[in-house]
Order: sequence, then structure tokens, then C-alpha cells
Amino acid sequence: MNSPESAPSALSDTDLRSWLRARVAHYVQLDAADIDTTATLTTYGLDSVYALTLCGDIEDHLGLVLEPTVAWDHPTIDALAQHVEEMLAQASPSGESR
Repeated sequence: MNSPESAPSALSDTDLRSWLRARVAHYVQLDAADIDTTATLTTYGLDSVYALTLCGDIEDHLGLVLEPTVAWDHPTIDALAQHVEEMLAQASPSGESR
């Protein structure tokens, strides 16, 4: 059985940003290529319901527990990816970052 700590270690920063970009694109019904990772999520009309859904998707995908306000505290895909990467590094069994 895989522990939550072992599952996320295979995801690179680029993969995480691409995955987040694809999730946001799905929510707002745009192509992922049309999503700017430096624009605020509210630029695309992401409301609190979608922000909570995104938080849940990240938790399910990576086995992390996030604060429900994570998308507001880190309002761009780049900022959110950086925060999640830091959490993954802290959660890795060896404590090492990639």
C-alpha cells in the first residue's frame, strides 16, 4: 500500500504546473494553453466553489492536506505550485527536495 508521502515524489515542478493549469482550464472551459500561470485565478473567474474544488483535487492527487484558503493565499498557478512543492518537500520521508 502506498503512503501519501511516497505518492507525490514522482511529480516534477513542471508536471505540477501543467496539471494545475489543466485543472483550471477544465473549470473555466478554456484550453490549457490559454491559461497564464502568472495571472490570478480570479482573472479566469474562479470563485470560492472552484477554489475549494481545486484544493480538494490537489489533496486527492498528491495526498496532501491543504488549508481551504490555499488558492486565495497563493492566487496564481505559479504561486500555488511553489507552495505545494514546498509542502511536498516537507512531507517527503527523507526531507529532501528534488
